Amino acid sequence: MGDIKHGIDRRNFIGGAIAGAFVAGFPHIASAEGKVIKVGMSTILSGRVAILGTSSRAAVQLAFNQVNAMGGINGRKFELVVRDSKGKPDEAAKITRDLINNDGCEIIIDAEPSSGSFAVHEVVRDLGILCLHTCSETSSLTADPKLAVKTAFRCARQGIHDAVAGGSYAAKIAKEKGLKRWMTCSPDYAYGRDNTAEFLQYVKFFDPSIEVIDQVWPKLFSPDYTESITKILQVKPQAVYSALWGGDVVAFIEQSNLYRLFQNTAFFSGGLGDPPILAAIKNLPPGLHTAYRYNKDYPVLPENKAFANAFEKVALHEATNWGWQNYVAANFIFEAVRRTGGKTDSGALAKEIGGMKLKTPFGSMTMRDSDHTLINYPVAWGKTIAKSPWVIDHVDTEWSKIVELELQWKKSKGYA
Repeated sequence: MGDIKHGIDRRNFIGGAIAGAFVAGFPHIASAEGKVIKVGMSTILSGRVAILGTSSRAAVQLAFNQVNAMGGINGRKFELVVRDSKGKPDEAAKITRDLINNDGCEIIIDAEPSSGSFAVHEVVRDLGILCLHTCSETSSLTADPKLAVKTAFRCARQGIHDAVAGGSYAAKIAKEKGLKRWMTCSPDYAYGRDNTAEFLQYVKFFDPSIEVIDQVWPKLFSPDYTESITKILQVKPQAVYSALWGGDVVAFIEQSNLYRLFQNTAFFSGGLGDPPILAAIKNLPPGLHTAYRYNKDYPVLPENKAFANAFEKVALHEATNWGWQNYVAANFIFEAVRRTGGKTDSGALAKEIGGMKLKTPFGSMTMRDSDHTLINYPVAWGKTIAKSPWVIDHVDTEWSKIVELELQWKKSKGYA
């Protein structure tokens, strides 16, 4: 994607105000003038969840194209160097070292899922380079102070935030429809187990009458969910929660349709709401409940619509959750480089990003300094329909409530 030429006219891209504000009126640094800033990315570009990597790459390339077309930051343009980890954590760690030591990358965007992000995190700790994690949602990556790295930030949604919002939403539906008996079907790795445990904690917090009667844990990237679906049909829960994502959730829903699982079972998903994922499902059942991941109609902002259109021109498919997260990460980098006068010292950049408030096409967001994690991003749940925009009737959760319950959760874990 490094050679993509889709430039976006500054006047016609409303969200370009984010990048445009960084270009004019700031002093140039003579020693850095004209030197390209290389940013490395390790991600998944092959296999059934390749859309995570391809949409992450497209979003960063879009942001780089926009800022480079306006002259860069303090005279410095940005180059993206991307490598395919194939979803292997040890390969993600190796790639990250190579990007820094051999390719001359001064900043890392870690676009790995949680399985790889922890490996990248330790490389960043060792080498002390600025890193923005843009896809990992496992809460402990940034919530656990023992894992803290001074130059690492999470520019992505976080499991505990989604759990509070999802628990509140699901409990309301459960009370309305009498959904007492629940099961879960989530991938068997850190994110799947953590996300599921957090969701259950808060759906029962908001509705203590809910009972979890069974759980199934298919392997990550499993091609066949027949065993899990059969178990669900045997147990006959009234509702199922799943943390499956990407191609996995597509396969699960399509296979579930063969058994008519959703005719009598309410379905709640933390990972279904990416438009290309929804579009890939043959006969998407209406009325499935999913967390907001990306939606061109939500938030209702003209900048959001503009981003959706611009992203689709680069990626050739609708925007994703990974897309907006990586786009926002790129703009945090732009603003940090602007504030340092074009310098790319990791410590200086990290100091600027910590606590930074940033206007984005998806609303104003903050990189919380206390734990280097993103807050104030869109957190909502809605229901599926069989055509674009795929999810409607979004129900938002106040961030004040999320932060309040997050702090209680952190204390219970010994994180605060």
